[in-house]
Amino acid sequence: MQQSEKSIEDDISDDIQQYLTFMLGGKSYGLEILNIKEIIEYGEITEVPMTPDFISGVINLRGSVVPVIDLGQRFSGNVTDITKRTSIIILEVKNDDLSIEVGVTVDMVNDVLDIRPDEIEPAPKLGNQIQTSFINGMAKVDGKLLILLDIENVLSIDELSMVGSIQNSAA
Repeated sequence: MQQSEKSIEDDISDDIQQYLTFMLGGKSYGLEILNIKEIIEYGEITEVPMTPDFISGVINLRGSVVPVIDLGQRFSGNVTDITKRTSIIILEVKNDDLSIEVGVTVDMVNDVLDIRPDEIEPAPKLGNQIQTSFINGMAKVDGKLLILLDIENVLSIDELSMVGSIQNSAA
């Protein structure tokens, strides 16, 4: 009996996923660490003309041109206030046959948390007018809700293609 209980616990612990948590506009978000390449200090960003407002510009990351998206502006239309704690999370975003590196600006990076699947609730249904496809789920952590983002859905296919073309043309 004890052996089967152990294997069930092992199965559950194998499913634990790690999420990098960060703050944005006073709210807590999480990103699965599998998509994250690195976290860098907010630095000089070169603006690219005629791009949507939520694209801050591009950075030079060890010789590679990486587009940077202001998540605050993408979500709420408010430009992220740059402070000493502002960071850029470098992600690898894959969608169909497109794979690009992109940076996202966040107010502050917090911790990496282990979250079990049974601690994650599905994204809320808020009606047809409100888009929630970019939410992977909601996790309850220390009595607070953490919004788990599906980074592939934060940008539409067209927007990803545009970000990819910015990266290619700047390179």
